[in-house]
Amino acid sequence: MLRPANPTSLERLFHPQSIAIVGGKSALEAIEQCQKLGFSGDIWPIHPSHTTMAGLQCYPDVASLPGAPDACFIAVPALATIEVVAELAKKGAGGVICYASGFSEIGAIGQERQEQLIKAANGMPLLGPNCYGMVNYLDGFALWPDQHGGQRVSEGVAIITQSGNIGLNLTMQTRGLPLAYMITVGNKAGVDFPEMIEALLEDPKITAIGMHIEGLSNVEAFSKAALKALQKGIPLVALKSGSSSKGAQITMSHTSSLSGADQLYDALFERFGIGRVYNPSSLIETLKFLHVSAKRGPLTSNSITSASCSGGEASLVADLAQRHGLDMPDLPTDIEQELVDILGEKVNVANPLDYHTYIWGDIAASTAAFTGLLKTNFAVHLLVLDYPRLDRCKADSWETTLSAYIQAAKNTGQMACIVSSMPEGLPENLTARLMQEGLAPMMGLEECIEAIACAVKISHARLQVQQIPILNAVALPSSGAQQTVYTWDEVQSKKALAAFGLPIPTSKQLSLPQARLFAAELEANTVGVHSANGGVANLAMHYPVVLKAVSSQLAHKTEAGAVKLNIKNSSELLTALDQMAHLSDQFLIEEMAQNMVAEIIVGVTQDPQFGPSLTIGAGGILVEILKDSKTLLLPTNAQEVENALMGLRMAPLLKGYRGKPATSIPQVVKAILSIADFAQQNAHHLQELDVNPLMALADTGQSGHCVVAVDALIRSTRLAG
Repeated sequence: MLRPANPTSLERLFHPQSIAIVGGKSALEAIEQCQKLGFSGDIWPIHPSHTTMAGLQCYPDVASLPGAPDACFIAVPALATIEVVAELAKKGAGGVICYASGFSEIGAIGQERQEQLIKAANGMPLLGPNCYGMVNYLDGFALWPDQHGGQRVSEGVAIITQSGNIGLNLTMQTRGLPLAYMITVGNKAGVDFPEMIEALLEDPKITAIGMHIEGLSNVEAFSKAALKALQKGIPLVALKSGSSSKGAQITMSHTSSLSGADQLYDALFERFGIGRVYNPSSLIETLKFLHVSAKRGPLTSNSITSASCSGGEASLVADLAQRHGLDMPDLPTDIEQELVDILGEKVNVANPLDYHTYIWGDIAASTAAFTGLLKTNFAVHLLVLDYPRLDRCKADSWETTLSAYIQAAKNTGQMACIVSSMPEGLPENLTARLMQEGLAPMMGLEECIEAIACAVKISHARLQVQQIPILNAVALPSSGAQQTVYTWDEVQSKKALAAFGLPIPTSKQLSLPQARLFAAELEANTVGVHSANGGVANLAMHYPVVLKAVSSQLAHKTEAGAVKLNIKNSSELLTALDQMAHLSDQFLIEEMAQNMVAEIIVGVTQDPQFGPSLTIGAGGILVEILKDSKTLLLPTNAQEVENALMGLRMAPLLKGYRGKPATSIPQVVKAILSIADFAQQNAHHLQELDVNPLMALADTGQSGHCVVAVDALIRSTRLAG
């Protein structure tokens, strides 16, 4: 798809001194919204038959404008939009927003129009088409064809969304989120997420950036922008919906059942410290928490405290914290005693704290208790507090509790939140007050805990920013017409991977007659076998062994009956050869791996957006059943691989479970990195790769490998060789 030249700056579009607005009813709405927000620059309406619009002089066309506008909102039909964009580009405008639909979203005809639109822009920054526009609540302008729910702010968060309606709805939030920008990108024909992020990073009034993403057009550019955000300490939060389509359906490997578009987005977000949420409510609450915590820097741990006057609420917080990976440590002994002295012996002092109602309405005791709890210096502190309905009830004593907690936060300087168990439990008029006091007003227990968990992940990425692997330009398989994809047999696949340092078993490939003779020789243990593990010759192979039929047509040997394990003598080997004789004329005999700790699958798949990615998971025959896996983008490094391994449910097996032997984690990581290196070196041709299982063996403390690849499959547009 044709893309315009990258805009050198969005400064004029984002911070205009003059605005041109083209069209009728929708254009009039945009003018009135700018006036309501108090835009102080020039507004130039353009309409061929009107002399004024919203009390402003109206110009008949672009040519008659008194100057080149910094920003322009175009609300005319698709074909007319193309003409106006060309005229504005020639005039030297700073950027345009195209409201009209009828472009790439409608199919081939619309795609052709969109290409024409891009050519007409001639490199001028272009937002849309098929988008609702932008509202800047800092500078007070709304290139926006509708009402909205925001108001002027001095600082706040920016939200970029592909959906105009979602953007409109988010402006209507009543949760106290200070919204600085609402930007919709529509078809993303011109300016896309990366350019938007980089432009927003230049504004010191932006505290966090939220995104609603249906799909990314350029993963590499997006990752570079995300890395800049991480380096500048501006957190990103993504509400990802939809999925990307792979260029071709891959069905040969086990890995393809584990790694899909959504897992790739997860890997991208995790690497670059982008918090992921799954609904608009969580997006709002997470951005709110990050806005309040922005001046404090990254969270130093995942530890939290919680105070409530209900055991039920305390249990809910504990359950949610555990589910989202947050820690609620025991209180230090001195703090525990201090709280006992304040709350009395009837209160079970713990974290989470159910402080009961003995001190309810007592400002001094409440302040002392909350101050003691916050002195624990954990990363985040919560007070669960649901206000009664103010239209029917009084809230005087709730105000006492709120004031006490605010004072405790001031006394200790800790990051503190007031959280209602339900969104409607915290009145909107309290949110501004709490933010002024430096507390986060969080609406909904689950949303609050999700927000803190996101902040923890973002903070961890910020602390590790120097070690983050940078994404290179995506290297996809050759895209020529009618490519032939070759499936390499197991011997070819193992040989290729062994050249990159992957340990493989001692083995020998033989014809059926040769294999029959070899069975007797192996019985006497007289034959020397060449090992691909470093080129050491004349290694003796011993029973037990494994027999496999060798063929590029046998991708899944277990299902085809093409593998026999734990063969203990020549008689068993000859019997197995007879049973497999119809499957192939070539056979692989290899030494059976001993002292297994765990089976791991390591695979590589290709995606048209992300390029090659690495999947690590619990392997063997239960891959699709367990689905215990992590996906990493390439290139990767040892720390990412180890983190992925330790994040699997099977990780305890690797470390030695219930007295069982452990394997060598460094050796497993090194083996996985050798597979990743092969994939990177061959990314242009590689379609998919599967090592299943990579056998992790017991670490006995003696020299030798603690890991061995006992099966491998490679599919490539290039022949093995």
